[in-house]
Parts: sequence; C-alpha cells; structure tokens
Amino acid sequence: MSNLFAQQEKQALSAQAPLAVRLRPRTLDEFVGQQHFIGKGKLLRRMIEADRLTSVIFYGPPGTGKTSLAQLIARLTSAEFEQVNAAATGVKEIREILDRAKTRLIASQTRTVLFIDEIHRFNRAQQDVLLNDVEEGIVILIGATTENPFFAVNSPLISRSQIFRFEPLSEEDLKILIQRAITDTERGLGKYNIEISPEALELFVRLSDGDARRALTGLEIAVLSLLKDTEANRQNKNEIVIDKEVAKESIQEKALVYDGIGDEHYDSASALIKSMRGSDPDAVVYWLARMLASGEDIRFLARRIAICAAEDVGNADPMALVLANAAVQITEFVGMPEAQLILSQAAIYIACAPKSNASAMAIWTAMDDVKNNRTLPVPIHLRDTHYKGAKKFGHGEGYQYDHSFPEGISMQDYLGVTKRYYLPTNRGYEINIGKYLEKVRQLRKQFMEIKKQPTEQSNKSKERK
Repeated sequence: MSNLFAQQEKQALSAQAPLAVRLRPRTLDEFVGQQHFIGKGKLLRRMIEADRLTSVIFYGPPGTGKTSLAQLIARLTSAEFEQVNAAATGVKEIREILDRAKTRLIASQTRTVLFIDEIHRFNRAQQDVLLNDVEEGIVILIGATTENPFFAVNSPLISRSQIFRFEPLSEEDLKILIQRAITDTERGLGKYNIEISPEALELFVRLSDGDARRALTGLEIAVLSLLKDTEANRQNKNEIVIDKEVAKESIQEKALVYDGIGDEHYDSASALIKSMRGSDPDAVVYWLARMLASGEDIRFLARRIAICAAEDVGNADPMALVLANAAVQITEFVGMPEAQLILSQAAIYIACAPKSNASAMAIWTAMDDVKNNRTLPVPIHLRDTHYKGAKKFGHGEGYQYDHSFPEGISMQDYLGVTKRYYLPTNRGYEINIGKYLEKVRQLRKQFMEIKKQPTEQSNKSKERK
C-alpha cells in the first residue's frame, strides 16, 4: 500500500513539474546534444548500453543535459541508483549511502550508482570520503558540476573518473526540443493548439544561449500566459499563437553564463589577449563587450590591455603602452559605463598596432640567464663611485662618458661578455631601433679595428728585431 501511495505521489509531483523536467529523455535516442560522446558508437553510449559504466564526472554549463543524462542512466542501468545534491548533503548522509552500497554489493552483488549533483560544492574533506569506495568499485560515481573539475574536484577523485565535457546546445538542438515540447501530448504542451512563428522560435533559440532549460521555461511561460486570453474563445478552437513579441516578453534578456573566478573568466580573458595579439579588432571588441556585460572588473581588463601592449606590441609602436597606461588611469577615474569607451579605444589600438615581442623575449631570456647561469660581475668601470673609498678599489676607472664622443656613443663594454638579448624586428618603429643599434655596432667595430692596428704594428717591429 505504501509503495502504491509513493508511486501516486511521484506521478502527482511529476505532472506539476516544470516543462523542462517533464521532457527529460527516457531513451538515449531521445537525448539531444552532446553527440561527441553520447552519439551512436561513442564511448559513453557504449558504456551505458553495455551497462559497464565506470565513475564519471559531467562538466559543463547549466541546461546542457548533465542531470538528464544521469537520470537516464538510472533508468537504463541494472545497478541501484542513489541521487543527492552536494549543497544539501553532509558527510553523514554520504557515509550512510556508502554503507548501503557495501551491504547491497555483499548481499546481492548489486552495484550502486551514486549521482552527486553540484559536486564542486563538496569541500576537499567531503570529497575524500568517496575515494576508497570509488577506488574499490563499491559505488559508481557520477558527479555533475558547472565548475572546471581540475580546479574544483580532488585530483585523486579525478584520476579515478572519466571526465565528459558538456557543450552548450546548438541552435538545431534547441529547435528540436522546442518542437518536441509543442507536439508531445503526454509530457509536453501538445494538448494545446500551439502555433509558433519562425521569428519567435529564432528568438527563443538565440536568447536561451545553448541552455535547454531556459528555452523550455520561456516556451512554457509564453503558453501559460496566453491560455487565459484564449480561454473565452476555446469553443472556436482558436490557436495559441506565439509571435515574436510574446516570445520576447516570456524569455526577457539572455543571462550570460560567467563566473568571475572560473573558466569563463580565464577563457574570455585568453580570447581577448590572443585577439589583440592576432590583430583582429572585431574579435577584440566582442570579447571585451562580453566580459563587460558580464560584470568583469574593469581594472582587470585595463591591466590585461596594458600587459598586452608591452608584451605583444612593444617597441614596434611605443605609443601603445602610453595609450594603455592612460586607459588604466582613466578607467579607474571614470568607472562604468564610460570606461567601456576608453577600454575599447585602447584594445582596438593595440590590435591594430604592428607587433613585436622582442622586448618581452629579451627580458625572459635575460631572466633565464640570471637564474640558471653564472652571475656576471659588474665591470669595474661601471661600478658605483659616489662614496669616498670607491677609488681605492678602482671603481669607475676607465669609464667613458658617452656624451663626450661623436654620435654620443662611447666604445666601452657594458656587460663583460658578448651576448645579445634584444633582437628588434623589422616591423613598425623597431625598424628605426634596429638601424640605430646596427650603427652603434659598426662604430664599435671600427674602433676595435683601429685599436688593434698599433698592437699589430708593434708586434711586427719586434719580429724584425
């Protein structure tokens, strides 16, 4: 009797569940998206069909099917299925589940699949509780997370699991889900006479941004909001028509998936920097806009632009760093929304400037030499002479004041060894720098040849004697 009551309760709750929950797939063929690992012949599908699932971690943005696939596995596996949400579960509950799994395995040789939603919400100690039982195969773990597991999940747990990355659903995938929802009479909205305009469909797809839950929730809101208006005309069998305006009101603005300290932050920053380096101002302004619209710290953006100016433009256009520095200061001064103008100008300037990483390579190479090779002593003639005892040590002896020489170039050595760190390119202003440095080298070369001549003549005289 209690089982019957539980089943009736489950059916009642299911009937009142949101559309996105009711439409969760019942078979692998119904599952939409993630064909790179769940498509026919792919690894995870083979594991599920053979009922040979090992511990896995599902990683990806919201609304891409992580929970749906886990619950689908629960329907298809012969193992017992246990489901918890990490945000509402403690170590005690996890230990109880693990004890039940061990008892079940000993008593009936039945394995247990443990699905932990939002597994990144477990701290390190809580995750460690799972290690032994996952290692020994007492439970098959399915962990779902929106965070990068390599940062949010313990390394030992990752090494015991296969990671599957879920991608945002494509536009075609979302259209399939929306059409299925409209026509499905059992779990969807098929009992209503619904017509959706192509413009409305496109809007749902575009603003849901790859999130199936968001698309289906918007569709359900649109239908429910129109039901009351059409109730009086039901006898005329009028259709529920979802046009672009209704769709726009139902889904509102799209919500950008962005974590200021997670993958979206670092991936977007990487895309911005690489676009500036790659001289693509259109890509630069898009990634900049995406980060700004998501609430990124404008000071972080200004810093990255300044670093890119020094690293990737360098002396090919020295004004890039000047402009970037101005952007840093003005951004701090004016704040948003005006700061977007300053950041856009600076980022686009850097994207369009000639590129050279010669200055960056020079300091990286020099730093490597300083850290890993023998430390060079400061040549005597370059050492400090400001204190009284310096002359006794010979400091500064033989130093040549460059402005006393033609062209403002002395003939002395400044390093003590022959080594070139800075190799200017033939791009932008570095063409001029390269020419100047070549002139300096030629003058010093001529001086050395002149300096050698008296010595050679003296040696010849000694040979005659």
